[in-house]
Amino acid sequence: MAVEQEALIHVLISLAVLLFAAKIFAELFNKLRLPAVLGELVAGIIIGPFALGSLPIFDGKPLVILNETIRQIGEIAGIVILFIAGLEITPREFLKGGVASFTIGACGVIVPFFLGYYVFTIFGLEGLQSILIATALTATSVAISVRVLTELGKMQTKEAKIILGAAIVDDILAIAILSVVVTMVQTGNLAPNIIDIIFLILKILGIFAALLIGAIFIIPRILHAERLWKARGSIEGIVTASFFGASAIAAAVGLSPIVGAFSVGMAVASTKIIKRVEEYVDKLEIIFAPLFFAIIGAQVNLTGINLNVLFLSTIIIVVAIVSKLVGCGLPAFMYLRNKSKAMKVGIGMISRGEVGLIVAGIGVTSGALSSNIYTTVIIMIAITTLITPVWLKKAYSKEETVVDAY
Repeated sequence: MAVEQEALIHVLISLAVLLFAAKIFAELFNKLRLPAVLGELVAGIIIGPFALGSLPIFDGKPLVILNETIRQIGEIAGIVILFIAGLEITPREFLKGGVASFTIGACGVIVPFFLGYYVFTIFGLEGLQSILIATALTATSVAISVRVLTELGKMQTKEAKIILGAAIVDDILAIAILSVVVTMVQTGNLAPNIIDIIFLILKILGIFAALLIGAIFIIPRILHAERLWKARGSIEGIVTASFFGASAIAAAVGLSPIVGAFSVGMAVASTKIIKRVEEYVDKLEIIFAPLFFAIIGAQVNLTGINLNVLFLSTIIIVVAIVSKLVGCGLPAFMYLRNKSKAMKVGIGMISRGEVGLIVAGIGVTSGALSSNIYTTVIIMIAITTLITPVWLKKAYSKEETVVDAY
């Protein structure tokens, strides 16, 4: 058997096992009245290559692998999820909450970064390690919150739209910080020019604005040309091509691909064919969402745990939770004037994800992060990802219980 064919079979087996496990655990967690997304994440952790998936069942090799192909499929699934999230908010709604989203998103990056940096400097970590940990604390994994809000039917609430907008701003700013930190790691320069940093952040924000404006002006004009799209599936195909294309453009100019997908989602939200697109993407979500969360879970490696790691992990998890609750919850209260809704915004921003994993990977491969600190960051990402759906669902359940009492 050709090597390429064997590699393809192994990828297909891994995807089959991860998806099957994700659906089984989603059903189990649903029966336990826990968020299905939590079951999908746990499925990935249990059946992943660092746990049961390491068993040499496939021709003497691990049952589940986590190679570049699997990771890329996970990234594609994330792009689909963020496109679907974009459909929930029109450009007008996004711009209306623009100041609030930008303020909350910016605070959700600044507070975790500086709190993380100073806390770990106090604990004696060297400058670059503290900066890398601080960077891993900045970005929110919005896909987790989106899935929970969708399950609960809360995507149209004020706080849900603020979470969406703020998380996108958060992601853009986190990518800007990541760009600076990567340069610092490569050059060993711990004191980059502040003017260069400000210019980079403004440049990235400008690119996002241009991408969003371009999507808003171009996508509706393409989709509303009814005379062109007569064949079955044409609209759905064009929409899919558009959000994949925008994701590629976003990645090419240094942004996260999900930013491009989200922009096209918002552009489609203001078109006449929104209902037709929603019916189509509902089917996509059934497959791509559980696969995405299972692959995220499968990347969690808890084999390097020791007492020192547990101690540092406890600190970083507390910092991760407090910094988002304060950094996002307090400014959200200024705009919403409602403590319960502001708390939900803070909770919805807690989960870390892709950027944190990228930072950890860059740190460990460059030698800037020790293996203990690397494991600590991975544990922080895993715990914040696991507690967010439970906490967010509980916050809404508590609210509904109070309403029912009245």
